[in-house]
Amino acid sequence: MPDRYLNFSAYRFVGLPDSAALREQLHAAARAAGLRGTVILAEEGINLFLAGEEIALRGWLKRLCDDARFAGLDAKESWSDEQPFRFLRVKVKREIIRMNQPQVRPAAGRAPAVDAATLARWLDQGHDDGGRELLMLDTRNAFELEHGAFDGALDWRLGKFSDFPAALAANLDALQDRTVVSYCTGGIRCEKAALAMQAAGIEHVWQLDGGILRYLEVMPDAPHWHGRCFVFDERESLDLQLQGVAK
Repeated sequence: MPDRYLNFSAYRFVGLPDSAALREQLHAAARAAGLRGTVILAEEGINLFLAGEEIALRGWLKRLCDDARFAGLDAKESWSDEQPFRFLRVKVKREIIRMNQPQVRPAAGRAPAVDAATLARWLDQGHDDGGRELLMLDTRNAFELEHGAFDGALDWRLGKFSDFPAALAANLDALQDRTVVSYCTGGIRCEKAALAMQAAGIEHVWQLDGGILRYLEVMPDAPHWHGRCFVFDERESLDLQLQGVAK
């Protein structure tokens, strides 16, 4: 048994018309490498959470990135003393993160992304570089926020991410004339949310590039963040050093 397990989370919106065939290939490679976790494939892209021995997991990711569609895939890393997943699952679904808004197509173009250091500076200032009031919008489920969130973030108490479009329609006035930064755990939900807000006519919309995990990774002491970051594995949540204990 390894002393520590490497954990990867990553996603990319990219056209995958061969998602069913790709599922067989990725499942076989992950099983042979002794990995556990979940890989979700859809015509709109890939979303993955995997853990295993470092050499095996990095080797699997390298083979994945040999496919030009995944070249340079940005995988966020953390470590755990125990394997945080019980099983390996590779699934094909309609969406890699369900929103039920087929007109929102991130593979066709991203909303603007703000990096962690710039966001921390904006939060220090209380406004963006254009002087507009800053509003943090949490796009995660309500139970995730109980573990931690950005100070003063707007929380629509979502039961699931597919509730976001209805919540947006009901709260458009609260977003007008502000710079809205959507955020989530790793970036996938806030990326779709930012595009949905743009489509709804919100002019100044950004997504937090890499989500909370990247913010905790690159910003010492995570200014303007409180608590822990919920993750969907046996660790349940991570501290500011991206450490968690599998149960």
